[in-house]
Amino acid sequence: MTSTSRHPLRGIALKLASLVVFSAMSALIKAASGHVPPGEAVFFRSFFACPVIVAWLVWQGNLAQGLRTGDPLGQVWRGLVGTMGMGLGFAGLGLLPLPEVTALGYAAPLLVVIFGSMFLGETVRKIRLLAVALGLVGVLVVLSPRLTVSDEISARETLGAVVTLGGAVFAALAQIFIRRLTMTEGTASIVFWFSVTATVLSLVTLPFGWVVPTPGEAALLVSAGLLGGVAQIFLTSAYRHAEAGLVAPFDYASMLLAVLIGYAVFSEVPTRSTLIGAAIIISAGILIIWRERRLGLERAREREAGRGGA
Repeated sequence: MTSTSRHPLRGIALKLASLVVFSAMSALIKAASGHVPPGEAVFFRSFFACPVIVAWLVWQGNLAQGLRTGDPLGQVWRGLVGTMGMGLGFAGLGLLPLPEVTALGYAAPLLVVIFGSMFLGETVRKIRLLAVALGLVGVLVVLSPRLTVSDEISARETLGAVVTLGGAVFAALAQIFIRRLTMTEGTASIVFWFSVTATVLSLVTLPFGWVVPTPGEAALLVSAGLLGGVAQIFLTSAYRHAEAGLVAPFDYASMLLAVLIGYAVFSEVPTRSTLIGAAIIISAGILIIWRERRLGLERAREREAGRGGA
């Protein structure tokens, strides 16, 4: 029995813990976004995640593996698209309600299906195409109130929708680079070098208006970085204890967390279009996960049959 099938409940618990911590991190970034630009927030998020990740690697005895990379250029490209995705997502947090940013972020897994076919030659069957089309309809439902600019506030919100969706595009591209990297790189290496490259790349935004944060803002940003590192560890550990197909659907619990945090902390009430669109996108995402799990089980049975006939 593989290590990923021994403790499924622990894997689910770690996945949910990662969602709670990531949601808290997003709330901290959003709280500081009124004064601190997105590029600076990316720096704090990445830089202060590094010591947490290094401590975890030392504790796991994987520091050497985390520092080792056989594809430095691939790590840089993954860092570039991942940093772009993070920066645009942080910009969206400053312009849109938290539930809406979360709902639009769900477009990333749908776009991974499209990009996987375009760049990795992955086969996309009818059910996945149908799910992607359904999910994109959900994205349009969420976006629909932002498609008409009538005053200064709606223009700001329209910009927020555009940059958030752009963040989802780059997040999906980052997943494509990760898939390529996993062929030669270990998980520890990918996690560590992303934090390092994102820290360095975020410095490129220095000329575009970095500010000296207030003590309160600095505390928010440092805490966001530390929480980001903890959440990444929880997420990585979740997939050690349970299969991806089992824990992946719990991603969508982040919508409930976003609604609760948005209402309790920022007095944000999700609109009807956000809730309806999110429900459609979540349904599409779960359909893709269900289909992938079915295909994985079929391939496993075929391998077992092949061994039995050998």
